[in-house]
Amino acid sequence: MTTVPSAEAQSDRVGPPPPFDPELAAALEVIGEQVPSSLHLEMIPALREGMALSEGADLDLTRDGAFEVEERTVPGPPDAPDISLLICRPTGTAVAVPVVYNVHGGGMVIGDNRTGIGEMLDWAQELGMAVVSVEYRLAPEHPHPAPAEDCYAGLLWTAGHAEELGCDPGRIIIAGTSAGGGLAAAVALLARDRGGPALLGQVLLCPMLDDRNDTPSSHQMAGLGVWDRTANNMGWTALLGDSRGGPDVSAYASPARADDLSALPPAFIDVGSAETFRDEAVAYASRLWQAGGRAELHVWPGGFHGYDVMAPQAALSQDTKAARLRWLRRLLGN
Repeated sequence: MTTVPSAEAQSDRVGPPPPFDPELAAALEVIGEQVPSSLHLEMIPALREGMALSEGADLDLTRDGAFEVEERTVPGPPDAPDISLLICRPTGTAVAVPVVYNVHGGGMVIGDNRTGIGEMLDWAQELGMAVVSVEYRLAPEHPHPAPAEDCYAGLLWTAGHAEELGCDPGRIIIAGTSAGGGLAAAVALLARDRGGPALLGQVLLCPMLDDRNDTPSSHQMAGLGVWDRTANNMGWTALLGDSRGGPDVSAYASPARADDLSALPPAFIDVGSAETFRDEAVAYASRLWQAGGRAELHVWPGGFHGYDVMAPQAALSQDTKAARLRWLRRLLGN
């Protein structure tokens, strides 16, 4: 008979952390002065204030007129407030275009529908797509299921109004980074289990998938890089409260908890080798394959969490972004 080793046993048995990519390590020295690896609940107000000051106001979402941009208030989940969708459509396109439905990151506790939208607009501009980005309620003020249900409600509206938007309801790809990647995976599960909307694919970038936070990589990277084990506990505690890590957490909160990963849309999953989420991302891709699904997995050597956003000119960041675009091009048949 075999037993699963405890989290403490795993932490004792893992080796030293993988080295950071040399180019990224130099960038991380600068980033570390501004972004602490370990975060706590009491830091959330300051994090939100800092993000509000650093993002959004001067971002040209039209890309010099390439996109028509509007923000719509649409119905949220039953008995819940309306939600805001940021909609960026190619200007002057007569045919129905595919859609990237974006779920922003921010550890479940910060961010809005403009957070991280830049790369999604890059994809849309290159491949002739629209972007719809959802603004969901944030934890801890709005714990699970509020964020996932908001994201699902926005997807329902997008699919139901696709023709009005000039979009193809049969070619909706859900995408998200970090917490947004975890929520995107959760919404894919919800869409499967509730009978739609059908998704063409799911793009899960360094996704936050497992509230148990006890993988070897979570122990290896404690106190290192960006978003370490302490920060991860903070995010999951904000979302789940005292139930974090316990036996009764829903797969729609923590997709790694799902018993069944069959009949899900094709997935692109990527993660850095030197970050907390490495092993849960690898495990999720493996379970998709084991369930008969399609998944492409990239583990980028020496990447820390969010390296492609924080050090976009690094060679590894450029390779990472190119791989995502190639997968989307194949998925769309472009």
